[in-house]
Amino acid sequence: MRIAALGGVAASVAIDQTVLVVLPLLFVLVVPFERLFPRHRGQSLRRPQALLDVRYALATGLFGIASLVFGLVIGIASLAWLPGLAIRALVGMIPATMLPFVGIALFDLSIYWAHRWSHEVPALWRFHAVHHSTEQLDWVSGFRGHPFDGAVVAPAAVFLLAAGFDPAFTGVLAAVQIVTGLFLHANVRWRWRPLHRVVITPEFHHWHHANEAEAINSNYSVFLPVWDIVFGTYYMPGNKRPLRYGVSEPMPTTMLGQLRYPFEGVRSPRTMLRHPWWTVRAGLRSLRSVALDIRRSTCRPRTRRPRPGEPCRWAAKRPHSDADRSDSPWV
Repeated sequence: MRIAALGGVAASVAIDQTVLVVLPLLFVLVVPFERLFPRHRGQSLRRPQALLDVRYALATGLFGIASLVFGLVIGIASLAWLPGLAIRALVGMIPATMLPFVGIALFDLSIYWAHRWSHEVPALWRFHAVHHSTEQLDWVSGFRGHPFDGAVVAPAAVFLLAAGFDPAFTGVLAAVQIVTGLFLHANVRWRWRPLHRVVITPEFHHWHHANEAEAINSNYSVFLPVWDIVFGTYYMPGNKRPLRYGVSEPMPTTMLGQLRYPFEGVRSPRTMLRHPWWTVRAGLRSLRSVALDIRRSTCRPRTRRPRPGEPCRWAAKRPHSDADRSDSPWV
């Protein structure tokens, strides 16, 4: 299994050698700040599973191809292009000077909901949990992620393209989202309080990764915190910082184990071929379950994964202030 994993990494590097430049460059740009302004003092560069995250970084070429192929399928199947076509005429009426700002807002809104569903819908969370499984955030931890989880960007991209936005502009937004995501995982102690409600910061995203009861399922935005504020998922306490990261469920500690993790319990392809009718029926039931979970998540401001069979209803929004809310009934 280790030989297979190393072979996959080597094939990925052969496909895309840019990672051999990006990885050292990111190390040179970010690590000095992590050493000078550490959020968690004593966190070593040789932390547990650091090499695992480096392997994920080296495998980005191969994973990128898998994400692209799977993303095309998900983007079309998500039907996100339908609302895009519905507003295409309105987008055509927007002045050229305002169009980029509208595009950024719409892209961020789309990513917000896709990201939120990847946390609150159990079937999607199994893929996204791989990214959240790292227990120490730093310059390289942002690379960890299941390749199929990368398809979360696809519906947003398809929506913008169908709405008439320039493909190059859409591609740049997707690329910027990935690059800024890497920076937001850095082990730096900067708070940048004046920016908390304007743009996302490392403080904002570290709370998103916190495995602490009051912070779980919060701070989903990738550019603008306004969507978390509007939909009741904003969490930025004023006088404390996250101390524990990772996920609560058991997670394999190898790359191949984590890549297989979302498919645990799924019947083998051989069984599916022997029982095609049963497989189709089971697949349709699974899709219906996912659709119901998405509906429950969409209509619930206070974010948590809905319980099976739980009715869809609006709950009271939790507070949005940056003050410490340790006495809040939401905690």
